[in-house]
Amino acid sequence: MAWTRDQMAARAARELEDGFYVNLGIGIPTLVANHVPSNVNVQLQSENGMLGLGPFPYEGEEDADLINAGKQTITALPTSSYFSSADSFAMIRGGHIDLSILGALQVAANGDLANWMIPGKMVKGMGGAMDLVAGVKKVVVLMEHTAGGKPKLLKDCSLPLTGARVVDMVITELGVFTLARKGETAVTLIELAPEVTLEEITAKTEAPFTVALRNA
Repeated sequence: MAWTRDQMAARAARELEDGFYVNLGIGIPTLVANHVPSNVNVQLQSENGMLGLGPFPYEGEEDADLINAGKQTITALPTSSYFSSADSFAMIRGGHIDLSILGALQVAANGDLANWMIPGKMVKGMGGAMDLVAGVKKVVVLMEHTAGGKPKLLKDCSLPLTGARVVDMVITELGVFTLARKGETAVTLIELAPEVTLEEITAKTEAPFTVALRNA
């Protein structure tokens, strides 16, 4: 049984460490804010100029002026602070963000990431993705394993790159992979979602990988 999007986000939240400054990308990664462990103190940062994002608001409690970079309504915390987007990007470019959890269109075996455009389709802009993958210490990709029945974890990306050799981990509804983006290319499957078989995940993955399953 594959993970739901919410379960994928919960799995990604296990990568959070106490004291981390974390940026969450648009899409499934935003759900991670609802799964921050109670014993872990992290500060969520948004490119539009906010540090200390809380979870999504309950229905009827939304504040239209309080949004993240994806224009979703969010909540504030007692520790929240606000500043210009220029200061926000200075944090990112200066290497002050410990972890970014991003979505992806494609990820290559060497850690290349494509997540900002499909040629021929309307593009609103890259947003902060290129800055994030260049300036953040660790990058985790949270994405669906296939698109239209085709693998998204590939030998090589065919779409325009957001960054080269930038991805450290990929979490999909089928399992978790680590990528050795520095030095020799290596992809390792470390975890399978419940009831997902090795045969199924192999059939849906183009990138070659080794298996070193850990206890969940």
